[in-house]
Amino acid sequence: MRPEAESGGDLREATCPACGHHGAVGFFDGGAQPLATLGWPPSAEQARAMPRLRLDFVRCVDCGHVFNAAFDYAAVPYSDKPNLMFNRSAGWSDHLRALQQRMLSTLPERPVVVEIGHGDGHFLRALAAARPAGRYVGFDPHGAPEAAAGPVELRRALFVSSRHVADYRPDLIMSRHVLEHLGNPLGFIQSLSFAAAWAEIHPALFLEVPCIDRALATGRTVDFYYEHNSHFTTESFMRMLSRSGVVVDFVGHGYNGEVVYGFVRLGKSREQIERARASLAFGDRASRAGAAIRRQLEELWASGRSVAVWGGTGKSAAFMNQMGMDAIRFPVVVDSDRDKAGTFVPGTGQEIRSRDWLLAHPADVVIIPPQWRAGDIVREMAGCGIRPATVLIEFDGRLADYFADSHPYRPGGEPARWALEAVPASH
Repeated sequence: MRPEAESGGDLREATCPACGHHGAVGFFDGGAQPLATLGWPPSAEQARAMPRLRLDFVRCVDCGHVFNAAFDYAAVPYSDKPNLMFNRSAGWSDHLRALQQRMLSTLPERPVVVEIGHGDGHFLRALAAARPAGRYVGFDPHGAPEAAAGPVELRRALFVSSRHVADYRPDLIMSRHVLEHLGNPLGFIQSLSFAAAWAEIHPALFLEVPCIDRALATGRTVDFYYEHNSHFTTESFMRMLSRSGVVVDFVGHGYNGEVVYGFVRLGKSREQIERARASLAFGDRASRAGAAIRRQLEELWASGRSVAVWGGTGKSAAFMNQMGMDAIRFPVVVDSDRDKAGTFVPGTGQEIRSRDWLLAHPADVVIIPPQWRAGDIVREMAGCGIRPATVLIEFDGRLADYFADSHPYRPGGEPARWALEAVPASH
């Protein structure tokens, strides 16, 4: 058997930026090199002294995406040096004009167009020149200086999907040669898609990145430098789109196959919106329930009745911390597990006592935070002679009386109060 087969082919745990898969294999070890496009050293000495950064390129075994497992976005000084791509060749200009015509053919007469990563702004200005009745806004914290010239507005700011999609309600969002610099391009597109769905709009999205299909076919290595964390194949680009909650209209190549681009439609993820609204509703309900239960606990303490909490770790500890049950007002905590006796509740600090402590120190009220165990705990109390006047559990946003109130945690047919068939106490 070959050595690499014995070791699983150098399989590594690394999350793919394009598809999210967690398995990758070694692809290209470029050693340590300085920044290739953002250094701009003013002297030979400074050029030779530039910090060297690790090039540890791996490849996703699921979608084929290539990425630098050692990449750290903070090591790339975009704030000091702009990332300018100089290419004024005839072939590249033809490619840009073709893209612009395709975009214009789908836009309304007065479009709102947003470009994320506008660079020097030339692409956005070209669209505005062709259809000046629209609004054209560029976002790039390190791009051309802020300006507002006619329909074009350039902003030196990050585009925040959760805010700006709803604010601008664009017909088209563009992001050209940005994704390859990001640590999480998949998350970037997913956030755009969700924001559009939340705003109930369906803008077009245009994405373009370098394509390494030819580099793979020819063994070319000069493509792999630090500033480009992600290297897309056609397959990994399309897999990323399929994971992003978008509707793909068209995927194509340009500049002799050196770039891959896609036109997609955002805002189609209704299931995500429903799940998000349900999540927010849960959080709001939990907040209101917490406030109500804290009021009940305050009233319980003010009443002067003795209170014990059953359970000192896990869900019980979580409940006490969430509800602010400090050791001054609620000092008594017992547990069925004798091994926990003598330890202390995480966060709140009550000493955890054996459940039998309640035989000599009866409590008026026992609170059982783990509702799902309430039936067993009540039977345990009955079996060993612990019978508080009131047993409370959390249900439907409040502390409910285990015996008197309706809830799903009492076994069917169980007699009321302590008219229970005593069961042997467990030890």
